[in-house]
Amino acid sequence: MLILLPPSEGKAQPRRGRPLDLATLSFSGQTSPGLTHARARVLEALVALCGGDRDRAAQVLGLGGTQADLVDLNARLHSSPTARADAVYTGVLFDALGFGSLSPAARRGAATRVAITSSAFGLVRPGDRIPAYRLSGDVSLPGLGPVAGVWREALGPVVEAAVGRGLLVDLRSTTYAAFWRPSGALAPRVATVRVLHEVGGVRKVVSHFNKATKGRLVRDLLEDGADPRTPGALADELTRLGWKVELGEPTPKGTRLDVVVTEV
Repeated sequence: MLILLPPSEGKAQPRRGRPLDLATLSFSGQTSPGLTHARARVLEALVALCGGDRDRAAQVLGLGGTQADLVDLNARLHSSPTARADAVYTGVLFDALGFGSLSPAARRGAATRVAITSSAFGLVRPGDRIPAYRLSGDVSLPGLGPVAGVWREALGPVVEAAVGRGLLVDLRSTTYAAFWRPSGALAPRVATVRVLHEVGGVRKVVSHFNKATKGRLVRDLLEDGADPRTPGALADELTRLGWKVELGEPTPKGTRLDVVVTEV
């Protein structure tokens, strides 16, 4: 099973640690085509942009006037200290998942079962050492173009190799889902999850509930240690763990699971 997470816009800045080394990251391609070349292209364009006109860089990145420090942060990417990705990414989903408080067995499972989508690095494992950065998935970088387009060209073989014969649990948001879409051959083993907040019989998609619930779902799956191989088996597993789940019909893009919650 491979669980694909979205990144967080906010990130904790490591205070100490060795600089970024692309060769040490997962999916770098030492033995097969990987992401190192695409990562280098994106980082080169991002660092060049942020090392120049700061106002222009802020405009391209969609930053406000009080966020000039994030431009400087990007300009220093090659020399900034790094930390584990599961410590760098913060926010509602990652707080609810709580990588740092997982049991030892669940933490070992996360190392091989979880991957985080990244505008700067394509895909990283929780233990990969990365610097803090600011680059949203809908940005187009000068000299490179949309970062989503770069990753669409590179991620397919990497993700499919990581899934193997298992189940892909896709928890990415719409922006990051555009980085890669599963092939028709993989679709029967793809489960996408939507979280619905139900109040008085009315169901809505609410961002906070969506992120927090996805974090808790992943935590429960990792702590339980089960390895469902189909969307139906995943729905059964989540139901056993106490979640209210409604299984949709298979489609050429996968099968959607609706998780219905009444409170966070």
